[in-house]
Amino acid sequence: MATRTSAEPRPAPDGAATAATGAALRRGIETETLGIVGAPFALAAKLVESAGFDAIYLSGAAFSAGTLGVPDIGLFTRDQLVEQTRILARAVTIPIVVDADTGFGGPDEVATTVRLLEEAGAAAIQLEDQRGADKRCGHLAGKQVVDPAEMCAKIAAAVASRRDPDTVIIGRCDSRSVHGFDDCVSRLRAYRDAGADWLFPEALASRDEFARVGHQFAGSLPLLANMTEFGTSPLISIPDLADLGFTAVLYPVTLMRLAMKAMEAGLAIILAEGSQESLLDLMQTREELYGLLDYDPTHPERHRFARPVSPQEPTS
Repeated sequence: MATRTSAEPRPAPDGAATAATGAALRRGIETETLGIVGAPFALAAKLVESAGFDAIYLSGAAFSAGTLGVPDIGLFTRDQLVEQTRILARAVTIPIVVDADTGFGGPDEVATTVRLLEEAGAAAIQLEDQRGADKRCGHLAGKQVVDPAEMCAKIAAAVASRRDPDTVIIGRCDSRSVHGFDDCVSRLRAYRDAGADWLFPEALASRDEFARVGHQFAGSLPLLANMTEFGTSPLISIPDLADLGFTAVLYPVTLMRLAMKAMEAGLAIILAEGSQESLLDLMQTREELYGLLDYDPTHPERHRFARPVSPQEPTS
């Protein structure tokens, strides 16, 4: 086994981000309604890209559960989110939309968060108006939201601090289930005026509400819809959401849910049969995996992250 000469193991290969910037997102919405799929880990991000989707979503819910094994109640740190952004941004060439929750503090902290996520490779950064102490999934009861002025200050700080003017700042409003639909629309207008590039009304309760938001902001700013499963919003297709006035659609936890259910079924079969042989046709093959990784096992040195072996290092 090769030994490492560095003092600390690094959580991801060194290298510059390859993910596209916010300019690609801005161009994309000019011609279509984008599908943005949550990737619980880097290999899934590569699969999303190879399938032809427009962007990757780093979901706070999927990151909390899938990577850290904790609920989505604001338990991960900013450093952890930045590192996960960096990992995904080295894995794909399509843009990454990052869920930054409440921004990790007030306007000054939000400014730092935006700069760090930009440097890590984020093309878009999403901020929400939940109160940090009560942070939870946007489709659960019991949320609390901050005053609109506080959220507007965070959005203004995010816009002012970004180094790339094309980085997309997304203003998410969680007020629908707290203060009602009209308050949600009022807040979205305020977030638009504060400088948000896209608007994200979370947990709308009906197709009609999506249509009403689309009508309210027609010709104004791009609108982002969340099509998470088992939530309060109906599941609406991308073409229908486009007709309702939305320009991007999130599938934040879809892949993680699919993967976990498949793993649950596979574990049950191994327990019952004592072998995984009957599961082989359902598995990604070794060749398919290597193809996704752009890896030729006969020439491992050609992979872009391959590290030259030092003469002082044992190779086995």
